Amino acid sequence: MSEQVFLNAPYLRELAAEVIAHTPEGGVVLDRTIFYATGGGQPGDSGYISWDGKDLDIATTVKGEGDQIVLVPAAPVALPEVGVKLTQHLNWERRHRHMRVHTALHLLSVVLPLPVTGGQIGSEKGRLDFLMPEAPDNKEAVEEALNELIDRDLPVTESWITEDELDANPSLVKTMSVQPPRGKGTIRLVRIGEGIDQVDLQPCGGTHVARTSEIGAVRIGKVENKGKQNRRVNLHLDN
Repeated sequence: MSEQVFLNAPYLRELAAEVIAHTPEGGVVLDRTIFYATGGGQPGDSGYISWDGKDLDIATTVKGEGDQIVLVPAAPVALPEVGVKLTQHLNWERRHRHMRVHTALHLLSVVLPLPVTGGQIGSEKGRLDFLMPEAPDNKEAVEEALNELIDRDLPVTESWITEDELDANPSLVKTMSVQPPRGKGTIRLVRIGEGIDQVDLQPCGGTHVARTSEIGAVRIGKVENKGKQNRRVNLHLDN
C-alpha cells in the first residue's frame, strides 16, 4: 500500500519515503508518496527521486495493483532496491498548474450547472464535456461569471462522507462518465466556499488550490460539438 500524502498535503514538494516494490514494467512503488497518480482526468505527476547521490527522473505516475501508486521512470535504468530510503522531488510548477486548472473546472461546473459527461486537465488548459443540446448563447458571459467566482477568493477544503451518505445524496455526483471510487467505505468531497458562500461540493480525488484566487484569470476557448447532446467547453489559464 502507498500512503497518498498528496490528498492531505497537496503543497508538499519533497518527501522522504522507502521503496517497497518494483513492478514488472520497471516502475517504483513507495510506502508513501506526494506524486498524484493519473485518474479522474488529471495527469500523473512528474519529478525525480534521489538516493545515495543518484537521481532518477520520473516521467509520470500511475495506479498499480490494489492501493499501490507506481512512479514510472523516464528511461529504463537501474532502480533503487527495495528497502532503500530516498527523497521524492515533485515537478511543482506542473502540478500547481494542474491544481489551478482542476479547481477552475469545478467552478465551470457551477457556472454551467449541467451533467458532466467527461473532462481533462492539462498544465495550460482543461475542458469539461456537458450534456448540453445547444452551446451557450454568450460565451463571454460564462467567462465573466467564472472569473467573478475566482476573484471571490473562496476557500477550497475537503471532507469525507460514507458511501451510504453519498447514496443518499446522489446529486453530489456531477460527472456521469466517472463515478467516485468505492470499496473503502468513505468518499472524499471537495468544497468551494463555506456556509452561505459555498458554491460547490462534489466527490473528487484530485489536487486543488487552497483558495480560488490562486487560480488566476482564465478564459473560455472553443465550445465544440461532440454529439447531438454533448458540448465540450475548453478553459485556458491566462498565465
